[in-house]
Amino acid sequence: MGFLHPISLLLSLSSSFLLLATLSVSSDQTPKKTYIFRVDRFAKPSIFPTHYHWYTTEFLADPSVLLHQYDTVFHGFSASLTPFQASAALRHPSVLAAFDDRLRTLHTTRSPQFLGLRNQRGLWSESDYGSDVIVGVFDTGIWPERRSFSDLNLGPVPARWKGVCQTGVKFTASNCNKKIVGARFFSKGHDAAGGFGAGGGINETVEFLSPRDADGHGTHTASTAAGRYSFQASMSGYAPGIAKGVAPKARLAVYKVCWKNSGCFDSDILAAFDTAVKDGVNVISISIGGGDGISSPYYLDPIAIGAYGAVSRGVFVSSSAGNDGPNGMSVTNLAPWLTTVGAGTIDRNFPADVVLGNGRKLSGVSLYAGEPLRGKMYPIVYPGKTGVLSASLCMENSLDPNTVKGKIVICDRGSNPRVAKGMVVKKAGGVGMILANGESNGEGLVGDAHLIPACAVGSDEGDLIKSYVSSSAVATATINFKGTVIGIKPAPVVASFSGRGPNGLNPEILKPDLIAPGVNILAAWTDAVGPTGLDSDTRKAEFNILSGTSMSAPHVSGAAALLKSSHPDWSPAAIKSAMMTTASVTDNRFSLMSDEATGKASTPYDYGSGHLNLGLAMDPGLVYDVMNDDYVSFLCSIGYGPKTIQVITGTPVNCAMKRPVPENLNYPSIAALFSTSTSGKPSSKTFIRTATNVGPLNSVYTVRVESPKGVTVTVKPPKLVFSEKVRKLMYAVTVTVDTKNLVLDDSGAVYGSLSWLDGKHVVRSPIVVTQISPL
Repeated sequence: MGFLHPISLLLSLSSSFLLLATLSVSSDQTPKKTYIFRVDRFAKPSIFPTHYHWYTTEFLADPSVLLHQYDTVFHGFSASLTPFQASAALRHPSVLAAFDDRLRTLHTTRSPQFLGLRNQRGLWSESDYGSDVIVGVFDTGIWPERRSFSDLNLGPVPARWKGVCQTGVKFTASNCNKKIVGARFFSKGHDAAGGFGAGGGINETVEFLSPRDADGHGTHTASTAAGRYSFQASMSGYAPGIAKGVAPKARLAVYKVCWKNSGCFDSDILAAFDTAVKDGVNVISISIGGGDGISSPYYLDPIAIGAYGAVSRGVFVSSSAGNDGPNGMSVTNLAPWLTTVGAGTIDRNFPADVVLGNGRKLSGVSLYAGEPLRGKMYPIVYPGKTGVLSASLCMENSLDPNTVKGKIVICDRGSNPRVAKGMVVKKAGGVGMILANGESNGEGLVGDAHLIPACAVGSDEGDLIKSYVSSSAVATATINFKGTVIGIKPAPVVASFSGRGPNGLNPEILKPDLIAPGVNILAAWTDAVGPTGLDSDTRKAEFNILSGTSMSAPHVSGAAALLKSSHPDWSPAAIKSAMMTTASVTDNRFSLMSDEATGKASTPYDYGSGHLNLGLAMDPGLVYDVMNDDYVSFLCSIGYGPKTIQVITGTPVNCAMKRPVPENLNYPSIAALFSTSTSGKPSSKTFIRTATNVGPLNSVYTVRVESPKGVTVTVKPPKLVFSEKVRKLMYAVTVTVDTKNLVLDDSGAVYGSLSWLDGKHVVRSPIVVTQISPL
């Protein structure tokens, strides 16, 4: 603030002493929690040389309770306090907001070719495989010895890099190289929450107090984004070939914020955002989200706040859409400055057949690599027919050995890990397992590296098998494992687990933004655990096959690295726009992508703008750019006041007298919301977009509109003429709804699109029209 009047300073210090007195009288016996405080950094009295001195003098009676100080993407601190102390600190006039430290969860080859990166030409060669770009991965750490992280023939570390290689348990400075340019770990929030060891903190019997990965998830996501070429790669013979990340020469900066068996805490994640931006990363990949299925407002969401600080400084942030699909409104990481990535399949699968005693053959998937059943028929049993839920789910100690010994056991999916069910069956004497989806999972299947002969089947197949068992006096079956099959059709298909729209916070912004490969992805793995992650799995695997939006987000992170390398002047919003407007909505049969959960056609609520197509994203023709002021205007439009917005942006803002329209954010997709009309008359809304030409200077684009039934979409002007002097042009989109002829789907929406064409480029934006009941 600069000069502070002496009387004001005296009053400020007097209130601080009262605050500290209040904080210090709180009983030491009261349980403490971690709180994150957003502080107005401009309010620091000049008497304090640093914000640290200010925080530990005015806000905290005991400096030792300070966990993290934030000073880049976020300004404030996190501290371990009693609720009474936290309430007192919140009364300080410079505190803009405070929130609990929440626990987050992880959202847990051929995929680069499947994205359109098929040869030595194009984006890989033009970007030098991303060699000048640094990707920051927020996850469980890294297993640095893997071939995927070799620095052979890599050039010098980019000069802007300011990070460090933080040493710790079984992790030395030599574990960093020209590929892994830096590594850090963040555990103070985790430790303050009690951790999982005796008395809290890191339990070093299962974890490493260092950037080393004890879980495997972080190694997998890092190599998916930027792994080097690894020849003769496979997971126990499955998916054999060359494993490589999307940006094989991009540098990796590892930020371990998640800990095995105990998740990730907001205070640590926010510290990683703060540090990564200072370190000099270009891209942040975060496959983490809320574990409760509820999306917090942006001003209470440290991932959204940290990401805003990163994006506003030119750092692209890719985040996972969550694995709570196919339920509607299950997508997470909703902030418009985040690139939110759902999951699709690729054209590779690992089929297995269940052959019943009546001769019927049913298809499933499996990654079992042990001794096969060799066609031998075994008795088959379904413990769930007794009506005991725990037995139907094959929970620990739920199976009667007298019932399952020597038999193949049908286990319902849910509650406990899929691979753990197989171990329960094995412990009870069973010889194999059929893992049956329930109705909520539909026909969506993922492969698992089971420790006993096992096969996952869809809901329909599961019902058929159960019906056969209940109707047969002597029911038998076997399982045949068929290895790796390439060229699967259709692909891509929207994964059943992928988080779906509409956006639960602001349906005016379509989420997810796009989908990318996230089913049965081969990537590097830790040596600390076997491929199932179970303690009883003593196998070692250089590579593992996993599924989840955790796998799809790093594909987009790697794509962003290639685009940033090829177009260093592009903003994060321009990179996102290039991916979204060139995304594909058709599969390898040239049909509209289908939904794995239902087998029916999917919609923009499932896939956003479509499936990532990097071959086209390199040269999108036009982009929809978004500046920091545009995001502020959006936050004003959804009713946030200046102080609330400052919690997100860190700087004071002013909202216009006339409230903006949220749909006018210059987003690459369009979502139009209409209230249910009682008059029956057509309703109209007009939205504004600004297109920036990043193609040939003298380009002329004409519009093509696909209007849904009952909706009229008009665009003015219908032609955009760019020149050397005219790089940006605005246009208006008017959406008119005729409620008499509007036929909504089960999600309460209809879908169309708007495309700009110049003879080479097709710049496509999905249009979603939703009717809502007035409040």
